[in-house]
Amino acid sequence: MTSPVRTAIFPVAGLGTRFLPATKATPKELLPVLDTPLIQYAIDEAQAAGVERLIFVSHPSKSAIERHVMDDVRLRADLRARGKDDLAQALQDAALCPEADDVVFTMQDQPLGLGHAVLCARDHVLPGPVAVILPDDLILGAPCLSEMVAGYTGGHMVATMTVAAEEVSKYGILSVTGRDGALLRADGMVEKPDPKAAPSCEAVVGRYVLDASIFDDLATQAPGAGGEIQLTDAIARGAAAVGLSGMRFSGLRFDCGSKGGMLRATLHLAESDPECAAVLADLRGSSTAPPRAA
Repeated sequence: MTSPVRTAIFPVAGLGTRFLPATKATPKELLPVLDTPLIQYAIDEAQAAGVERLIFVSHPSKSAIERHVMDDVRLRADLRARGKDDLAQALQDAALCPEADDVVFTMQDQPLGLGHAVLCARDHVLPGPVAVILPDDLILGAPCLSEMVAGYTGGHMVATMTVAAEEVSKYGILSVTGRDGALLRADGMVEKPDPKAAPSCEAVVGRYVLDASIFDDLATQAPGAGGEIQLTDAIARGAAAVGLSGMRFSGLRFDCGSKGGMLRATLHLAESDPECAAVLADLRGSSTAPPRAA
C-alpha cells in the first residue's frame, strides 16, 4: 500500500554544541547509541513508514553524514576481500543506494532555526504532506512515524507524549480540544509555556506530518525565539486553516540531544544485548568493586 506521506525531511545541520568536543569532527547524528548512529534509527523509521524520498538538510561542514548514509562500494569490496562478508552485507543493507533510493542532500548554510531548515527542503519535496524527523529524538519500540501515517487524515500532525506539569516549560505544548484514543484534536500550540498557563500536558516531540501549506507559512514566518524561524510558530499559524492533531505514540522516547538522554538510551539497549547485559550485571552486583577487565 502506498503511503500518503512520500517525503521525509531530516534537519541535520546543527552543530551539536552540547556534545563538544566529541562533535568537533563527528556530527552528533553519527554518535552511536550502543552500536548504531542516531541517523540510522531515523532512516529506518522513515523507510518503515513507506516514505519514498529522503531529504537531508545538512551543513557544508558535515559531509560525514552523507558518507555514512550512502553506500560505500569500495569499503564493502575491501571487507569481502578480507572474508568479512556478513559485515559487508550489513553495511549494504543499512546504506542508501544512489541508484535504487531517492535521496537528496541540500544545505542550510546559516543556523536560522528548525523552521528555516524545513524550508530549505521546499524545492525537493514530492507532492502531498511531508514528514519531519529529528534524529536526536530517538523513539524505540513501535515505529512512531508509521503510527502517525496510519492515523493521519490531513492537516498538521505532531507526535506527543504526556509530561509532568512541572516539565511543560521544556516543550512545545499542544492545546487539546478533544481526544479519540491515541489521536488528539487541537487548536494550537504554545512553545515552552509557564506551567500555570500551559493549555495541557501534551508535549510535542520530534516527529511531524505536515500539510504542504507549511512551506508557504514558513516563507512568511517572522523570526521567533532566539531570532530564528520556528517550525512550531508556523504550525500554529496554519492550524486554523488546515487543522491540527496530535498522535500519542506508543514507543519509548529518549532525548539524545542531551548527554543524559543519550546515556539512558544506551543503557536501555544494553539491557537486551548479551555482552552488555553481563557488564551491567557486574556493575549492579558491586557498586564499589572495580569492573572486570574486558
